[in-house]
Amino acid sequence: MVSKPTSILATDVGSTTTKAILIEKQEDGYRLKARGEMPTTVESPYEDVMIGVRNSVRRLEEVLDRALLDDSGHLVRPAAEGKGIDMYISTSSAGGGLQMMVAGLVKNISATSANRAALGAGAVVLDVIAVDDGRSQSEQITRITELRPDIILMSGGVDGGSVSYLALIAELIKQANPQPRFGSTYKLPLIYAGNKDARDIVVEVCGTQMDVHITANLRPRHDVENLGPARNAIHDLFMNHVMAQAPGYAELLQWVDTKIMPTPSAVGQMIRLVAEHYNTTVVGVDIGGATTDVFSSFEGTFTRTVSANLGMSYSICNVLEEAGFENIARWIPFGIDSVTMSDWIANKMVRPTTIPQTIYQLVLEQALAREALRLSFVHHKGLAKKVGHEKVSVFRRGASDLEESSGRDIVDMMELGMLVGSGGVLSHAPRRQQAALMLLDAFQPEGITELAVDSIFMMPHLGVLSTVHPDIAAEVFDRDCLVRLGTAIAPVGPAKPGAVLANVEIVLPDRERIQKQVVAGEIEVVPLEAGASAACKVTPRGRNVDVGAGGGRTVEAGIKGGLVGVILDGRGRPVELPKDPAQRVKALTRWLVSVGAYPEQKLRELQALFPIKPDRGGGTKTYAGLFRCNP
Repeated sequence: MVSKPTSILATDVGSTTTKAILIEKQEDGYRLKARGEMPTTVESPYEDVMIGVRNSVRRLEEVLDRALLDDSGHLVRPAAEGKGIDMYISTSSAGGGLQMMVAGLVKNISATSANRAALGAGAVVLDVIAVDDGRSQSEQITRITELRPDIILMSGGVDGGSVSYLALIAELIKQANPQPRFGSTYKLPLIYAGNKDARDIVVEVCGTQMDVHITANLRPRHDVENLGPARNAIHDLFMNHVMAQAPGYAELLQWVDTKIMPTPSAVGQMIRLVAEHYNTTVVGVDIGGATTDVFSSFEGTFTRTVSANLGMSYSICNVLEEAGFENIARWIPFGIDSVTMSDWIANKMVRPTTIPQTIYQLVLEQALAREALRLSFVHHKGLAKKVGHEKVSVFRRGASDLEESSGRDIVDMMELGMLVGSGGVLSHAPRRQQAALMLLDAFQPEGITELAVDSIFMMPHLGVLSTVHPDIAAEVFDRDCLVRLGTAIAPVGPAKPGAVLANVEIVLPDRERIQKQVVAGEIEVVPLEAGASAACKVTPRGRNVDVGAGGGRTVEAGIKGGLVGVILDGRGRPVELPKDPAQRVKALTRWLVSVGAYPEQKLRELQALFPIKPDRGGGTKTYAGLFRCNP
């Protein structure tokens, strides 16, 4: 492996498809050369992940008309005479990705810290077991037995604290005797990251049945959260033990030039790099068919959450069940009832790979996406914490007290610098304005925020690349991965509809000055092309109106253009739509047309075809339970 490779092959072995990209050094720097994908082959009848990997690389060869594999199916290295590659890296979420169970003392504190550690390492957390989770010991044992995780992470207690409840949790795990998903000849890994005084107890209780690994306490003190060592232990176990048991991964481990990373962990690594590279706070989202992952970096703290029941195909019915018909319908600019919506969702679950064929279906899908994104972000904000000198929670059970401290919320939408979306419904929206508006409606950023989407879901590949060559990853991300939509300016404060919230002055690169007003209840776009930068001055029109510097204070900042432009969002926070259905449709239509999300004529045709009528009811109850998805 050379220190600065000229040709880099990267694959993401997903649950359904394996995606390969080739990055090469050109005269103007590193660029994406080509992309190819083929079905993943980890399950029956193939049961060899390398078949899908080779097929995806062969697809790249067809696109490039260049040999990357030799006749025996091995990589040609190093790159020379127009063939071969210098470096190969990979991520994986095949077979459901890394699946973990988490155990802690107090559900909302130490168990939550363990949950954050597992999620940050790229895992799907199957369940969180805690002393105070409301289940009896027999129910907990049954649940642990039912799960077939790749790894168990156990935590709890500050160093020097009581060990009695940690011994109880260890006994529960021992009695449950959980078995791993892959392989029948190796012990299930258990990572212990709790009170150091209980280490010997955990090893003694669980050591005969499980492969126990000791790492630093997640919460050594009430005011300290130390997630790094546990995440590193999870990564090492995932690659060297879990992955080695899956069909075909032994050969893949021999191919790669650095550690294989779980796909969500690689995306999170890229989000961290983006925050550092642009010196800003970042929220990223990846909305898929079954799950929605949300990532954030605030105050130097990285957080990832996964909503395993909110997606746009396999679990789309759960979006209806959790959001409710009214919350989804509020984003639809024409008449629809719950039965019609449920029928459409049921068909989507039966045929999960279909995409909208009409503007009617597109509007409906994007309304559902708004709620899936919103609910996932609500979940994320509940777990994004900064541990410090906060209140100490005491949980009393029997004669002992469990004393642990919770953290403070750190997601501040007024401080958000960049919002990045990924996933088919965002990255492949027919118009970029639709993606921008979905992000605005779901996340509702405040102040001045840059909006972007991942062009072809390249963030996993670049995330693992950033662990060895962060400069190359940042360069390719900025030039070939990031699609800049523009900048949103959203003043926050009380105002009557139609009143002026703020005055905006934009100085374009050619020194032209544009004067605009942010009007309460309205949204407007000022063109500013991608790649262009401008100076912006936002002056609130009221003492209680804030754009980032406090009520009534002017903000001056540099802003970026994009495929949409500068979006002046005066709809307030939270965005409130009129209660009257006719007025709601009128407001939605005005906003959608102003941004350019859909052609106005098409919206008028839909409104004529589907006028507002009384809801027939019954749709949610009819289908939500029948098609419940709990991956």
